[in-house]
Amino acid sequence: MEEEYDVIVLGTGLTECILSGIMSVKGKKVLHMDRNSYYGAESASITPLNDLYKHFKLPGEPPESMGRARDWNVDLIPKFLMANGQLVRMLLITQVTRYLEFKVVEGSYVYKGGKIYKVPSTETEALASSLMGMFEKRRFRKLLCFVAGFDENNPKTMEGVDPHKTTMRAIFEKFNLGQEVIDFTGHSLALYRTDEYLDQPCIQTINRIKLYSESLARYGKSPYLYPLYGLGELPQGFARLSAIYGGTYMLNKPIDEIVMENGKVVGVKSQGETARCKQLICDPSYFRDRAKKVGQVVRVICILNHPICNTSDVKSCQIIIPQNQVNRKHDIYVCMISDAHNVAAKDKYIAIVSTTVETNDPESEVKPALALLQPIEQKFVSISDLYAPTDMGKDSQVFISRSYDATTHFETTCDDIKDIYQRMTGVEFDFAEMERGKQDIFGDCAE
Repeated sequence: MEEEYDVIVLGTGLTECILSGIMSVKGKKVLHMDRNSYYGAESASITPLNDLYKHFKLPGEPPESMGRARDWNVDLIPKFLMANGQLVRMLLITQVTRYLEFKVVEGSYVYKGGKIYKVPSTETEALASSLMGMFEKRRFRKLLCFVAGFDENNPKTMEGVDPHKTTMRAIFEKFNLGQEVIDFTGHSLALYRTDEYLDQPCIQTINRIKLYSESLARYGKSPYLYPLYGLGELPQGFARLSAIYGGTYMLNKPIDEIVMENGKVVGVKSQGETARCKQLICDPSYFRDRAKKVGQVVRVICILNHPICNTSDVKSCQIIIPQNQVNRKHDIYVCMISDAHNVAAKDKYIAIVSTTVETNDPESEVKPALALLQPIEQKFVSISDLYAPTDMGKDSQVFISRSYDATTHFETTCDDIKDIYQRMTGVEFDFAEMERGKQDIFGDCAE
């Protein structure tokens, strides 16, 4: 271990593993360490089920009704991949897809007036949907046609809209859309967690709706993908990429000290040895005094022996509860997966509820979501602090990732990866930088 590295990475969360993979592909000498005995850090999938009980400090063993403990891979952080999103692009370009298998999530649902409705995935479904009345549907369709045809470089497609000045509120007014359709569009399609976007330039929302539509167009049932055996497979896939390019991995390594000299990182001390480095990447838990708490997320993992009511018995889905429907400032999300994804025992389902904490009683904040899941066989509650770096790394060369937020996709995580990359290298992130050479299959079998 007592060597000089270009980059040392602490923590094997998804953000850290992707950056470690990118740096290795770019020819950097990388050492990657984690204090835990497993990959994934905060974004791990826990197996067997007994370990989940231990992780949440639940007494005793899982009951026999839960099936074989080894059949479970339970995500600590619930997220899906947007089929046309940035993470899928990263997976494809780096060919990490060869280590993973994905399934399309079967449906996306939205909560309205105490019931859940399918988010229409085709024009036929939209016309048949009881989410909105006939006239609303026509106006909504006009908005979708406008968004689909919108091109920043072609003024003819803009219909007098300035994408960087016109607010999204003004766009909704232009198409004469009511509050419920606004809620549905902003939260179920653009996937905003709050209503702050309404008074921001419309281009961001237009691009988000485009991403949703393009992701949906790829597979048809929903815009989301999920990896077999759980999200913990993602960091492991990128760790394997890093290892193929010469990256060194060490699990179960307690970090004694991050060594600084004149305000700049020079190495990491672990178990009496010091590895030297020019740059350091880590999650906030390794450098608390250079990160600040910016909020909290409550997550409730629920084990069910039935599909969720009113979802046509699908094996996987997402449910969005828009904040206006339950008098909140942030949406509540439900991600549901099952034995179909090799993450649960036969005929079992895992539904994970999450939202940004707003009160001193986080568990009661998710009651509307838990009510949709009854009866619940077992639940595991976690309240996690969210951290953001206070040191941007310019002088220290320490680059700290952000905690995983309450969104149910990886777009914000990918934005953080691109931001760290830019601060580390001084150049804007370019997906092409991640591309593996044709012959770069050192540790892989030639296909």
